[in-house]
Amino acid sequence: MANIMDVNTDDNLQYHFYPVSSGSIQFKIRAPNDAHIALTMGPQESDPMYEVFIGGWGNTKSVIRRNRTKPDKVEIDTPGILNGGEFRGFWIRWDGGVVSAGREGEAVPFIAWTDPEPFPVAFVGVCTGYGASGTWKIEDGAELNTPDHLEYKFGPVAAGSLEFEYRGPHNCHICLTTAPAEVDPMYEIILGGWENTQSVIRYCRQKPDKVKLPTPGIMNVNEFRKFLIEWRCGRVMVRDRVSGAVIMEWMDTVPFPVTHFGVRTGYGARGSWRIKHFPAAGARPLPPSAPVAAALYAPPPGYPGGQMPVSDPMWVPATAGQVPAGAVVGGQDTSGEPLYVARARHEGANLPGKLAVSHGCAFVPWGGLEHGKPEYEVLVGGPYNWIPTSGSNVPPNALRGGESEDGEPLFIGRVNHNGSVTTGKVQQSHGVCYIPYGSSELGFPEYEILTR
Repeated sequence: MANIMDVNTDDNLQYHFYPVSSGSIQFKIRAPNDAHIALTMGPQESDPMYEVFIGGWGNTKSVIRRNRTKPDKVEIDTPGILNGGEFRGFWIRWDGGVVSAGREGEAVPFIAWTDPEPFPVAFVGVCTGYGASGTWKIEDGAELNTPDHLEYKFGPVAAGSLEFEYRGPHNCHICLTTAPAEVDPMYEIILGGWENTQSVIRYCRQKPDKVKLPTPGIMNVNEFRKFLIEWRCGRVMVRDRVSGAVIMEWMDTVPFPVTHFGVRTGYGARGSWRIKHFPAAGARPLPPSAPVAAALYAPPPGYPGGQMPVSDPMWVPATAGQVPAGAVVGGQDTSGEPLYVARARHEGANLPGKLAVSHGCAFVPWGGLEHGKPEYEVLVGGPYNWIPTSGSNVPPNALRGGESEDGEPLFIGRVNHNGSVTTGKVQQSHGVCYIPYGSSELGFPEYEILTR
């Protein structure tokens, strides 16, 4: 999935984040010192987080750090590893908990560390500082080829669009999902199917198709064709990237948050893809070709048409595993499934907890047990931030998520436990964050809390 991006970083130690689609990244950096790379679950500085510092301390040392805390996990001498007058090439990999970095053209890393509690990396951030500005050329993998066997290859998305080029005779298939797997809910877009004569939009792999129209000759085996897929407030739209013309569109009245895409070919077709994971600096989506139909729900904060300030929390009622648009992802289960910030009523309390779509319910902690709730509310909108804290140290901008049966305010927290990042309730008078996990209510004095 080739995509090379030029980035300039100022001397301010402020990360610029971009999504990644695999367990490695290649880049070139021209800077006198202090090339900093962050590996995270989301597009911001939040724990869990790996940091790799190359050429720090006046271009004399390199280190690996976890969660922005000292002591560093690894520290080695690397005098002169960077150069302010020329580009130097490097790679970083993360696989099975092993985080490593090496020089371009060398298979053996010059620094590595094994994390006993690894987490899934979906974003990379770059920055420079301590007197250094930098110029980066970042590459996210190689051009992707899909064989003729209808198996999706998945990658993360960072926003409500996916830009790509496809070269093949027919049957360009794209899916949009909530996880890197063929799971429902799921949008499927087939371009140039039926021997390059028709294109469709399909929901949850079911027929009849939501949209089906003739598109003879839309694909070409000898040249790349450019497309843009957008999904916003339930409107799924496919455009010709060159002309901006809408090829087809469909309105989902119960949209879900898309976190991953998949691509594949089949039915006698092999395809080559160029997929844009990194949004270009200052890039804007193409304007709509016609007025957007009125949404059948109130747009959450931060979505087009929303009238509420983005700092105001909004809870949307849902049932049976439904996920409203703009739902806040709080973490992930041990299987890698996203867990959303949710709350539900129990024994006179309104309790923050987690929504696990595969279970069809939210789970809240109370009375030493984990309680499943098929009716719940989901937090939407943002932006919000996760702040590390402990005990009864609740920051003044913490987001109130409910109240106990006695009327005490409860806040939203999360904990890294047994390979999961699980959301729950922070009860200040108890000095802990309680999470629902394994049929029990577990309390932790160290946790992260959600803030505005």
